[in-house]
Amino acid sequence: MNVQRDCMRDQIRRVLVQRILEGYYKPGERLVELQIARELKTSQGPVREALRELEALRLVESETYRGTRVRALSDQEMEDAGQVRGVLEQAAAQWAAPALKRNVESLRAELDAIRNAAALGDLDGYARHNMAFHRLIVEAAGNAVLLRVWDSLMLEARTRIGLSQLDIDMTFAAETHVAIVEAFDSGDGETAGRLLRQHAEMFCQGELVSHTVTSNTPARATSIA
Repeated sequence: MNVQRDCMRDQIRRVLVQRILEGYYKPGERLVELQIARELKTSQGPVREALRELEALRLVESETYRGTRVRALSDQEMEDAGQVRGVLEQAAAQWAAPALKRNVESLRAELDAIRNAAALGDLDGYARHNMAFHRLIVEAAGNAVLLRVWDSLMLEARTRIGLSQLDIDMTFAAETHVAIVEAFDSGDGETAGRLLRQHAEMFCQGELVSHTVTSNTPARATSIA
């Protein structure tokens, strides 16, 4: 086994996943091996291997003559993924609670950033810090398989909302994180898990949306839940 090569592949995979989740790469955008290899100063081999792993996670798809592209999801897939995400985060909360008890400074910092973004109407900033908030919880669970599956499901959250169709109540959505932080601070993984699942279900059911927008402004893929 080539340890150095495997490490490079893993590093590239993490970079690509993060870029997809943050919207740096858009749904349908082609990912060119040579371009990525040049940018990351590596050969095409580990890039190709990383892309194969992302395809297994259903973050990208490959087609003959069209290359590898970021996969776009249907509305039903996005709703189904959101429901599963809620179940995963509920499980993660149980495992993460001991590590986060009286150790929620990072969560509070992300919550403050979420609130600031909401106050400024900065949906992109909200999405970025919201994803970081939830990922901190899944990381604290200490289960690498759970984290990989959760990463693949966050594609749903990133593409769920088109701003030309929905008006997001970011202030309300931001405040739904407060009780989650307090539950972890006290070491109550059961309550934190229940709240995380409710949070995901609220998003799937459109309860974080205040009203329909009639503007013809082009949609932008993002995540607010």
